[in-house]
Amino acid sequence: MAGRHRLLLENAQQLVLVCARGEEYLRRQDAGSLAVLRDASLVVGLDGCIKAVGQADVIRNQFSGATFERVIDCSGKCVLPGLVDAHTHPVWAGDRVHEFAMKLAGASYMEIHEAGGGIHFTVEHTRKATEEELFSTFKHRLERMLRTGSTLVECKSGYGLNLETELKMLRVIERAKQCMDIGISSTYCGAHSVPKGKTAAEATDDIINNHLPKLKELKLTGEICVNNIDVFCEKGVFDLESTRRILQAGKDIGLQINFHGDELHPMKSAELGAELGARAISHLEEVTDEGIKAMARAKCAAVLLPTTAYMLRLKQPQARKMLEEGVIVALGSDFNPNAYCFSMPMVMHLACVNMKMSMNEALAAATINAAYALGKSDTHGSIEMGKQGDLVIINSSRWEHLIYQFGGHEALISYVIVKGKVVYQNERCETMISY
Repeated sequence: MAGRHRLLLENAQQLVLVCARGEEYLRRQDAGSLAVLRDASLVVGLDGCIKAVGQADVIRNQFSGATFERVIDCSGKCVLPGLVDAHTHPVWAGDRVHEFAMKLAGASYMEIHEAGGGIHFTVEHTRKATEEELFSTFKHRLERMLRTGSTLVECKSGYGLNLETELKMLRVIERAKQCMDIGISSTYCGAHSVPKGKTAAEATDDIINNHLPKLKELKLTGEICVNNIDVFCEKGVFDLESTRRILQAGKDIGLQINFHGDELHPMKSAELGAELGARAISHLEEVTDEGIKAMARAKCAAVLLPTTAYMLRLKQPQARKMLEEGVIVALGSDFNPNAYCFSMPMVMHLACVNMKMSMNEALAAATINAAYALGKSDTHGSIEMGKQGDLVIINSSRWEHLIYQFGGHEALISYVIVKGKVVYQNERCETMISY
């Protein structure tokens, strides 16, 4: 096939497609059996999309007359889809390292929250920060995520709790969407906590009557385009009925429902999400058996966050039961001041060790299923023709090393590629060949 193309990756020891038949998601036994090619190559076109995937000799013959902006010899290496982080809180100011010591001494999440720490501590600092200060730290965090292989990240607001600061956070996220290589799915999370001086009912009315109409207006003008709506449905925060009202109002203006549920107490969040047609629900440490069945029927993704359960010493989410019941299981880092982890490889490792997922299931959860949770599995999450050329190359002959090497990703990841362009190259790796 003649013509000019953006990228050729050739001679990969393993090319981990994840999916090979255009699946939206993988569940049950399919999540444990990934599509993998050996001695394979792929081509990304000038539009940033994958044009061909196959055995190295077939691709070589098919593109014998073509030219490429970049060629990378992947001999002895593995190529995987770019990782998808389905749950993060990366826009904030302040530092809560002191709370880690409190947790180690036995303080619970809600005890710290009720003492004025937790979300409220971050809200105070985020309200004071300028938009430029927030963007600078946010950009740095996204760059760190990119270096660990994440090419699509869900990013929430939620440390403002008033309209002015929530919009400030969303403008920062929008700015990053426009100027950074990493893909972003933005989430309005104004119902992250009840603001000081308000009741939950008053906060709910404020969000429905003021915040959401403003978001609709800004979307129409093209200033801010939000993808998802989130609520922290929890005892002492937003109850089930308040959560229902906010989520439905968000859905009514075109936002995908993607919310926090059943984390610290069984709130029947899963049942509510299934009823409302939620795209995804996160946490679910306290989900009921009925909630699991409802999510499976509704094809509502469970975004599990092993870092949170690990750091807060919570009960682990029931990943095995969810997988067996047919729930679409996804993973997220839950990066935030309370769970400071940028790395999806470490998240996958924790999911395998603490939640008893297989490595295949964990990779599916951090690629195609995480993309599904964000409504992006038609363009992201697997290496298939027509999808965006987001890729990770690791310096190993077996892809499982990305999970096996706990914390080893910094030396293991050779290249991170977005839309066929190398956006990170490990300085210790060999020089890329260019034509």
